Amino acid sequence: MVFYTKPAASRAEELATAVRFEKYDDALAQANLISRPVGLLDLENFEANARDLVQRAKGKPVRVASKSLRVRRAIEKTLSKPGYAGVLAFTLSEALWLAECGIKDIVLGYPCTDVSVLKKFAASEIGRENITLMIDDIEQIEILDRAVPDRQNIRIAIDMDASYRPALGISIGAARSPLRTAADVTKLAVAILRKPRISLVGLMAYEGQIAGVGNAASGAKGTAIRAMQKASAMELRTRRAEAVAALQTLTDLEFVNGGGTGSIESTSSEPAVTEIAAGSGLLGPGLFDSYTHFQPKHALFFGLNVVRRPGPNTVTVLGGGWIASGPPGADRLPTIAWPLGLKYHGTEGPGEVQTPLSGEHASKLRLGDTVYFRHAKSGEPAERLNEIAVYSHGKIIDSWPTYRSEGKAFL
Repeated sequence: MVFYTKPAASRAEELATAVRFEKYDDALAQANLISRPVGLLDLENFEANARDLVQRAKGKPVRVASKSLRVRRAIEKTLSKPGYAGVLAFTLSEALWLAECGIKDIVLGYPCTDVSVLKKFAASEIGRENITLMIDDIEQIEILDRAVPDRQNIRIAIDMDASYRPALGISIGAARSPLRTAADVTKLAVAILRKPRISLVGLMAYEGQIAGVGNAASGAKGTAIRAMQKASAMELRTRRAEAVAALQTLTDLEFVNGGGTGSIESTSSEPAVTEIAAGSGLLGPGLFDSYTHFQPKHALFFGLNVVRRPGPNTVTVLGGGWIASGPPGADRLPTIAWPLGLKYHGTEGPGEVQTPLSGEHASKLRLGDTVYFRHAKSGEPAERLNEIAVYSHGKIIDSWPTYRSEGKAFL
């Protein structure tokens, strides 16, 4: 993964940023939200990002990736907007809970082999009506057979590998499905359709090498990434269309899901794709600072208290080690959003219980002040916060509970 560093902010940008974070501080104080850590969602930026995703999708509906939010109210808010339809869930337990909360048209993005959860799903009428299971191996269906042999009708979709393989032994992208070709997909589809009370309704393919890899790096690495992504999009366009055409000879598909926030342009241009999956782009996390073709607004922040001053130009905040999943590297660290100019200590970095920060602005910070961060990914902060304060036009207008606050921990 290439770590891309954005150019330094201009003086005008610094002033605008200072004003914005002063307003956040004032709004939190007026709402008596003085405990830290605190999560803050800028609603105007969130809604601007929601509009931008729809515009980029060029008329194809956007399915909300719940793993990138993990705040039910945020999911519901997004689904109420034009251009959005359905949820891409990350576990079956989560999908069942969302269905029980009234959310409809939920596609499970990953296979489930947990027998106890499969039994709960099969026994839930609202679950069977609103949830589509994902598979990529006949053994997953056989587990379902053993778990619920006398099941009612169950909706199934197939996950197809979308990685890019430019040469033998080289695979670029997410290691997901073993199904590579139209023949692979068709073979599994035939086996599925032989099973009683199963409906094959969709196909999914996630091109993580385009959607999840920043392309703004300079020099040879940036050029190589952009060339890889262009070639991958062309190759996948053909291969995905072939798989869809083959499946359509066997059954009528309700949807073909593809993409992610970073690949909306190329994915939505494919005639075979009927919908786009996206979620992170609603919040604009740190990893999206390294893309050239879109610039989401920064919508989600978390704030930590300054609790120590180890030196004249160093302060320490309580907590901070909210490292993002993925390959270890500097791009998985939280971005220090405010004050500008602060940096991590190379020998310590963001820590489990404390994070030292140094730089010109450190000397101006007082004990008890708030330092604001942006997580590298968008959904993971919700696993550490009980609620998100919703900011709009100078005020905190609401508080949205996270999955954690609602007593849910799915992964």
